Amino acid sequence: MLTHIHVRNLAIVDEIEVELSPGMTALSGETGAGKSILVDALGLVLGDRADSSVIRHGCARAEISAAFHIQDHPAIGHWLAQQELDRDGECQLRRIISLEGRTRGFINGQAVPMQSLRELGEQLVDIHGQHEHQSLLRSSVQRQLLDAFGGHQALLDRLSLLYRDWNTVQAELQGVFGNEADRDARLDLLRYQHQELQSLGLDIEDINKIDEEHACQANAGRLIESSHRALERLDGDEGACASSLVNQTLEELNELAGLDSRLEEATRLLDEAAVLIRESIESLRHYAEALDIDPERLQWLEQRIAILHDLARKHRCRPEDLPAVEDRIRGELDSIEHADEYRASLQGRLAALQQDYLDTARQLTAKRTRAAAAFSKQITSAMQTLGMAGGVFSVHIKPRPENSFSPLGMDDIEFMVSANTGQPLQLLSKVASGGELSRISLAIQVISVSSDTIPTLIFDEVDSGIGGGVAEIVGRKLRALGADRQVLCVTHLPQVAALAHQQLQVSKLSGKDTTRTRIRTLAEEERIDELARMLGGIRITQQTREHAREMLQQGQAETDTAQPKKKRKRTV
Repeated sequence: MLTHIHVRNLAIVDEIEVELSPGMTALSGETGAGKSILVDALGLVLGDRADSSVIRHGCARAEISAAFHIQDHPAIGHWLAQQELDRDGECQLRRIISLEGRTRGFINGQAVPMQSLRELGEQLVDIHGQHEHQSLLRSSVQRQLLDAFGGHQALLDRLSLLYRDWNTVQAELQGVFGNEADRDARLDLLRYQHQELQSLGLDIEDINKIDEEHACQANAGRLIESSHRALERLDGDEGACASSLVNQTLEELNELAGLDSRLEEATRLLDEAAVLIRESIESLRHYAEALDIDPERLQWLEQRIAILHDLARKHRCRPEDLPAVEDRIRGELDSIEHADEYRASLQGRLAALQQDYLDTARQLTAKRTRAAAAFSKQITSAMQTLGMAGGVFSVHIKPRPENSFSPLGMDDIEFMVSANTGQPLQLLSKVASGGELSRISLAIQVISVSSDTIPTLIFDEVDSGIGGGVAEIVGRKLRALGADRQVLCVTHLPQVAALAHQQLQVSKLSGKDTTRTRIRTLAEEERIDELARMLGGIRITQQTREHAREMLQQGQAETDTAQPKKKRKRTV
């Protein structure tokens, strides 16, 4: 659960620090005081997108920190351990947003990408916004709600993989079934290209040898002349050649070494040099004798190189890559020439994937049908307590034709509703008014999270559009959720706030040049004052205060199925 949040320089907040407790916490305050800023800040520290516009005017950066107690949630601890971010049952998150637009995220003190914050955030907190009921009219959202309620994710993952593989094989098969005229033309081109390359009969080593031999033949005269000149310097007739001078010096040193042993090392090295010079002379002599100027061979080599470069330009590659091009053309040629066998193989794979997909899709349809019945029953029951007596909610599942595959199955999901007794079921978008839609959305949210395992639930003014006895029922449902999970509810309704286990007040303080937001935990008498404000507006009478006191006492007397679990607080 969320134990602590610290916000600095965000929007109109200069700095706030809030300690949070188990159970249901109500967050109230004047309109415009910044009640939703705490929710926005939490969204940012959990990886929501942000830019420099969220930074408080005149500040260089905004910073949000949040601490969570996760000892009772091993799945979250396992995720942290996998990322090498675990720290003994606690989780500390931090987000910094700079004026230059840069943003940095940290988990337990280690810098992480935003994707990691988002992945972890989805396991820590579930935020339900005040405009969530508007998205309820979209068919994609309706499907997601039903699948989440029924726990269909494993089937959906398998179906998505099968659809991807089926689509891939389908595309390959369509390629094989391409235009026959185009296929024949492609076949003729590939055969010509393959024959043209095959006629060269060259591999990479042969191409390199041709280049080397051409360089030798093209410069044969210079090589012969330079080789003879080198031999003359090393072993010429005149006594000044290198081998003669070395031998003379070696004879003198051998005599002197008998007089002074310190010359033995120089003598030994010069003797080795003399041997190397003799070997070099022999190698050069054999090389010079083997050199031959062959104009016909040079012409053949130049023709060969010209052919290689022409083919390389044609295939847009380097000459040494031509053998690889030949292999690729041979492979494509084989696949087209053996297209019938390849087609049969693809058709077999496609049929198997199609059957597997249909079997899985039917399993999903069956599970959706069972989930739809349970979901409809629970929402209908909730509607009776939310001021829609006689209303009926129903999830309709319409099967698609068997050839209309999709990664989400073969069902169209529609939410149907009858708002009053005796009225026929119609599409939710055509029946529900704004207030009714808000109540249905709230019922769906409460029922959806009841089967979830996320430890902290946040409801940001989801009770807008309701009031009176219905508001009290909403408060009871949220309080019931807070029995075994942490619930934070931003509300403007005293009936809801009175049922919270604890209450935070948001206020806006305006100075001469600045405006800032303050959040504080209210004691019992302070809660009565705040509830009186929520009940009576600007002018608060003694009667309003007594009403607020009675409302709080009745709210706190509510019998929960279980009291909120006490958890040790962690601070950042």
